Amino acid sequence: MAPVEPSPLPDDAKPARDLLAEILAKMGLDDVDIVFLQRSEGEYFEVRGPRLASLIGREGKTLEALNLIYNNIINAGVRNNRRYYTIDAEGYRARRADQLKTLALATLERVVREGRAIKLEPMLPSERKIVHLALADSPFVRTESEGVEPERRLVVHPKAAE
Repeated sequence: MAPVEPSPLPDDAKPARDLLAEILAKMGLDDVDIVFLQRSEGEYFEVRGPRLASLIGREGKTLEALNLIYNNIINAGVRNNRRYYTIDAEGYRARRADQLKTLALATLERVVREGRAIKLEPMLPSERKIVHLALADSPFVRTESEGVEPERRLVVHPKAAE
């Protein structure tokens, strides 16, 4: 899969990119490129370069934790016009989002076919959000999260016929 072409970096996103570069350098990842991508689901900083497995972590958990801390720093003390960026590494999160959208549609079909609720495997909050959004406009199913982290999971329920 070829790398996605970067979007022009807005002036107001430059301090955020610089902060990410500083954090990555402290993690020993100073030989990377950070590109800005404007996607339908939001603003992304994609990290490109060698040795990114440690940044992604097992099942994307390090990347998820970094993203949470990073956005908390970016928005510290900000009341209005908060900005949220998604940090990705070599398209890992974009590929995972595509997999989750495919899972969402397959689960929708299964729930409709079987007429019963289906529980998905535990997921990170950002992953559950992708599935919730993928099924949000469906007239056939509704979604909800249940359980407690790290075992919190999404359940897809059939909607009652109206």
